[in-house]
Amino acid sequence: MTGQGFQDLGLQATSTGGGCACCSPTSHGTAATDTTAVPAKGETVSAQFLVEGMTCSHCVRSVTEEVSAIDGVSDVAVDLQAGGVSTVTVSSAAPVDAELVRAAVEEAGYSLASAS
Repeated sequence: MTGQGFQDLGLQATSTGGGCACCSPTSHGTAATDTTAVPAKGETVSAQFLVEGMTCSHCVRSVTEEVSAIDGVSDVAVDLQAGGVSTVTVSSAAPVDAELVRAAVEEAGYSLASAS
């Protein structure tokens, strides 16, 4: 999915097949370096992350709450694909470190998916 505005974090998909993270734990990969360009003053930059394991509105709230707590994040939007790979769009005044997003997603009980 590279070339479509998705950021390839070089992560491996880890699915236990046991439902959403509300109901079962998942294992997690490691993140690659964030290479988002710095926006001009007053502009907002958005980065998209692929997240596995979300199945319901509670899942969306959990991820949104954790990612929103990252310093500098102004908005989080989730395109839920229940049981599949959902797209989480993070908006901020400056690029957000992909490792911080990965940690926030994992804190919520989910994992970033590979963009491949």
